Amino acid sequence: MTRDSYQDQLETLREDVLYMSEVAVDRLRQGLNALETKDEQLAREVIEGDDEVNELYLDVEQSCIDLFALQQPVASDLRFIAASFKISTDLERVGDLAVNLGDYTLEAQHERFPEVDIQSIGDETVAMIETAMEAYATEDPGLCQSVVDRDEDVDRRCERASNEIIGELIDSHFDTDDRQALMVDVSRLLLTVRDLERVGDHAVNIAARTYYQVESDDALIY
Repeated sequence: MTRDSYQDQLETLREDVLYMSEVAVDRLRQGLNALETKDEQLAREVIEGDDEVNELYLDVEQSCIDLFALQQPVASDLRFIAASFKISTDLERVGDLAVNLGDYTLEAQHERFPEVDIQSIGDETVAMIETAMEAYATEDPGLCQSVVDRDEDVDRRCERASNEIIGELIDSHFDTDDRQALMVDVSRLLLTVRDLERVGDHAVNIAARTYYQVESDDALIY
């Protein structure tokens, strides 16, 4: 295989990972919209759309395997291919978390805890994924660090949201008939907050792998 063809394969891999990120982020946005509007049809579309994300992941995985096996890449190319594979894994997980949002939408029965701003937290995690992918596309280590810095704020907001939910549960006075419904709602909302925090963690993973690829420095990975 000529050098030009090899470089074309590397660039195609980058484009495929970036496209996968667009699909995964779109699913995440749709999941958040479905949750906010209680749109059951949109929720089902998010759940059914997970197959596309999984297929894209398998395609990226195969491309990485082929490059490893046939080209025996070294140095920066090796780091790029490894980073691309790890990033695709994080994106596949983001797709799974979007499916969770779709499931939570279908399960939601009551309007509770309006003071917990799920959408704002969700918007921030979407932005983190987008920034991390921009760092991957442009090989910008500064953007990688900015994602890590933003994750601390998301973690604080998720902890505050969880505390508000639990505090409301403790302070609530509810009769026996409402007990089970309240517990289901509390559990679902806590899982939603946890999943959004995980989206932020995946954004950090993407940024850390990109930083290692560009700088050959694993400081953000650990």
